[in-house]
Amino acid sequence: MVRNLVAAALIVAALVLQVGLVNRVSPRIGPDLVLLVVLSLAALRGGAVPGAVIGFCGGLAYDLLPPSDHALGQWALVMCVLGYLAGRAGGQLPLLVVALCAVVAPGLASGIGALLGDPGVTWSVLRSAWPKVAVCNLLLAPVVLWVVRAVQPRRRARGSEFVTGYGRGTA
Repeated sequence: MVRNLVAAALIVAALVLQVGLVNRVSPRIGPDLVLLVVLSLAALRGGAVPGAVIGFCGGLAYDLLPPSDHALGQWALVMCVLGYLAGRAGGQLPLLVVALCAVVAPGLASGIGALLGDPGVTWSVLRSAWPKVAVCNLLLAPVVLWVVRAVQPRRRARGSEFVTGYGRGTA
C-alpha cells in the first residue's frame, strides 16, 4: 500500500516538474521526466503486469495534462508497452533497461502519433528531435533511477528469517 502511494507521489511530482520546469525551459527538446520515473518504477518493481499498470497510469496522467497536443491515450499506450517491457526485463539490469526504453520511447510515441493522424509528425521532425530527446533521457536516466530507488520503500520478506531448513529430526 505504501509502495503504491509513493509511486503515485513520484509520478505526480514528475508531472509537476515536467510541466512547470522542463517544458518551460525547453519546450521542444528536453528530458521526459514522467517517462523516466515510470520506467524506473517499473524496472525496480519487477514483473510485467505491475510495470504495465504503472505505465498506463503514468501515461494517462500525462495525457490529461492541459497543454496536450496529441490524441488522448497516446502516451498511455506508449508507457503501458514500455512499462511492461521494463518490468519484464528490468530485474537484473534496471539501468540498462531504463536507458534502452528511454531511447525507444520518442520514436514509439511519434510512430503512434503518425498512425493516429497527427499532422505535426513528419520524418524531418522525427530525424531532428529524436536524437536530442534520446540523449537528454540517457543523461538523466541514472539520476532518476537513483532517486526512485532511494525513495521507494523496501519490500520486506515474508516468513521467518531464522529458519534455515526443515530437515527430519531437527528440533
